[in-house]
Amino acid sequence: MDEVLLIKLLVLQQWYGLSDPELERQVADRISFRKFLGFPETIPDYSTVWYFRERLLETGKDQEIWRELQKQLDSKGLKVKEGVIQDATFITADPGHAPVDKPRGPEAKTRRNKDGTWTKKGNKSHFGYKLHTKSCREYGLMRELETTTASVHDSQIDLSQRGEVVYRDRGYFGTPCRGYSATMQRKVRGKKLNIREKQRNKRIRRKRAPGERPYAMIKQIFKSAHVLVTTLKRAAVKMIFTAISYNLQQLKTLKKTGIAVAV
Repeated sequence: MDEVLLIKLLVLQQWYGLSDPELERQVADRISFRKFLGFPETIPDYSTVWYFRERLLETGKDQEIWRELQKQLDSKGLKVKEGVIQDATFITADPGHAPVDKPRGPEAKTRRNKDGTWTKKGNKSHFGYKLHTKSCREYGLMRELETTTASVHDSQIDLSQRGEVVYRDRGYFGTPCRGYSATMQRKVRGKKLNIREKQRNKRIRRKRAPGERPYAMIKQIFKSAHVLVTTLKRAAVKMIFTAISYNLQQLKTLKKTGIAVAV
């Protein structure tokens, strides 16, 4: 099978939130899908798509595909200019029906999720993974991402590069970063925020607000807020193609708004 054809299939899958079997059925039924794929003579079945995704995670080619996309974005003049926004969101998964004390991991004989973890935010518990992203302020494109288990705190992941201004919320307060830190401050025990600190938080909040758009697209449009895969590596591949799909959609939006981008 042509690798480009299979990559296009994975993009379609994330755009429309399809399972592997449903992807096969939709490609066989919809002319628009066939056109996007270039009207191939042979349509890969769902097991071929599954094995291809497995091969990507085993060889690390998914990361190479992601880096190639970033190179192409830079070649179009869409380099980071006005700073970046780092944030994170939960990607939930099914914990399974095995008892809580039953072992996980690759050797565990259970159908429950092997790598997902529980965490709590506010009064709500979440099980699964967490997607950490860095997007550019000017164009709203995702430039870096990392997938971890849900219990990894936002502040443990630094996606910034030296020289970048990185806008972050209160969850990152007190943690260093490689770039210039524009992190919102929070009150600590025995010390409230003064007026200057509150005004600074307000400015940062306004500048990092566009960072919520990728998550809204991923969750509401692509329906990728929940995954059925049972390992962290498989979830990471899913998130890479979700981010690729978002960037392609954002390029289309940028073109409509008058930015000269050849989609």
